[in-house]
Amino acid sequence: MSRAIVSSRAPITLLGGSHHAEADLHAALGWGPRLVAADGGGDAALLAGQPPEAVIGDMDSLSASGREVLRDVLHPVTEQETTDFDKALRAIDAPLVLAVGVSGGRMDHELAALTVLARHPDRPCLVIGNDSLVFLCPPRLRLALDPGTTVSVYPLAPGRVESHGLKWPTTGLDLAADARVGTSNRATGPVYLVPEGPGMLVILPRARLDVTVRSLLASGGAGGGRWPARAL
Repeated sequence: MSRAIVSSRAPITLLGGSHHAEADLHAALGWGPRLVAADGGGDAALLAGQPPEAVIGDMDSLSASGREVLRDVLHPVTEQETTDFDKALRAIDAPLVLAVGVSGGRMDHELAALTVLARHPDRPCLVIGNDSLVFLCPPRLRLALDPGTTVSVYPLAPGRVESHGLKWPTTGLDLAADARVGTSNRATGPVYLVPEGPGMLVILPRARLDVTVRSLLASGGAGGGRWPARAL
């Protein structure tokens, strides 16, 4: 486990350098007012008028002017085996990280970001995109969703997830990325998910941000728990 550079008892907003909607950053900051940037996200933070308290990454994307302005809060991580999102996430100790600008609509960036979630199941993180919210399902999760809300469960690793409140229940089904997946399901009301392991992504509409954040914060409390760190 990496040494924490930023620690907080409240959510933290993490800004990457990929394209993002200004409204998404402001929504994230509403829940996590402390801002951390991943490499080139430092430039994006300055452009938004939101100087970060830390910039973490290999610093190959941050501009020279950004490095000068932010020189006192730079935390270089020189290894090249992982993405800057990975470097930053593993250096933040918080009940939830709200990540903005870590995919930018590029498929390769999106796949890399999902891999980071799987690599660090002990670091609760919600990736906020233009249309969707994506996170690794914690050991137990209750979502107060309205009937008809689209709910997707996608297995990054083979496994099962017990579900209640879905139109098409997943309980007892073997899910795998190259076989059966659980995308485009529908909520019939509040949804309760219990995956057997830390390999299930949950994908929800962007409009359900507040409900999702509240649910993820509650899942980390009594009776919810976190996944243990992987041995990498």
